[in-house]
Amino acid sequence: MELRMGDRIIGENNPVFVIAEVSANHNQKYDLAVETIKAAKEAGADAVKMQTYTPDTITLDCDNEYFQIKHGTIWDGRTLYHLYQDAYTPWEWQPELKKLAEDLGLIWFSSPFDKTAVDFLGKMDVPAYKIASFELVDIQLIQYVAQKGKPIIMSTGMATLAEIDEAITAAREAGCKELALLKCTSAYPASPLEMNLRTIPHVAEAFGVPVGLSDHTLGIAVPVAAVALGACIVEKHIILSRNIPGSDSAFSLEPNEFKAMVEAIHTTGKALGKVNYEATDQEAANRIFRRSLFVVKDMKAGEVFTEENVKSIRPGNGLHTRYLENVIGFCSSKEICRGTPLSWDLVQQGRRLA
Repeated sequence: MELRMGDRIIGENNPVFVIAEVSANHNQKYDLAVETIKAAKEAGADAVKMQTYTPDTITLDCDNEYFQIKHGTIWDGRTLYHLYQDAYTPWEWQPELKKLAEDLGLIWFSSPFDKTAVDFLGKMDVPAYKIASFELVDIQLIQYVAQKGKPIIMSTGMATLAEIDEAITAAREAGCKELALLKCTSAYPASPLEMNLRTIPHVAEAFGVPVGLSDHTLGIAVPVAAVALGACIVEKHIILSRNIPGSDSAFSLEPNEFKAMVEAIHTTGKALGKVNYEATDQEAANRIFRRSLFVVKDMKAGEVFTEENVKSIRPGNGLHTRYLENVIGFCSSKEICRGTPLSWDLVQQGRRLA
């Protein structure tokens, strides 16, 4: 259950792989795209992802009812063509942006939306391809991508279990050897009530692949929770400022928020550890502060131990608390000062007196 992206191995027992999704947040300004990628690096992302399409490769320039957006989204009132006309990333930028990202130590890859985009990205020697949620049902596109022999990351928004299985089967039969899935809720923004993060371990078990999260909720709580449930990839939109108008700005993180998310994700990843019931080194040193049996009143030789003169208190230098009932009623073997940890040599062997 591993996938390699550049020099990074993604999967269980490896650090969470964090992807900064630039999407349309460059507002079709090259300098803004550059600054966004630099901000992603500063915020701790491992990779930046773009989208490779044009309005004409993804839809039709048509304004009949089928192409109008009117389903309660933040884009209602527009046509698909006009939305994508404002959101697409010019293709001539992409080789330069890839080089910039790689010079910064980031992995750069993209989501192709048709065969021409796949070929374009192939000439750029991208380390992987991303299949967007809405394209998960495009079996021919998935097969074409799989034939390129690169790792594939698929988002699963809106998909049924059967549709995910069909997409994975198509990819594997076409030659894909390395595949990861991202749990996604295709709402913009998405409500935490609709995230159903418990699907993550189920998908991992069902398909035997690394599973992560492509997140469109507001804030950073959901990605952190996903990591706690086993997500090994987190993809989140980044923007320099939500004041920048754009199709994705409302549900994107600003750089300081993205950095806080990355830090929380890695802290969570480290904290998961393994199944363990042994004391850690620091815990072992603190065992001395556990409770144990102490004599809490001055006692004469031959005096009977009672619950008034022997108690379970901190620290842990005396007998284990389980032995309290074995001690009560026996006599002291010698004089004992208050504050002495109880030990067997202080207990007179023989008949219990009380």
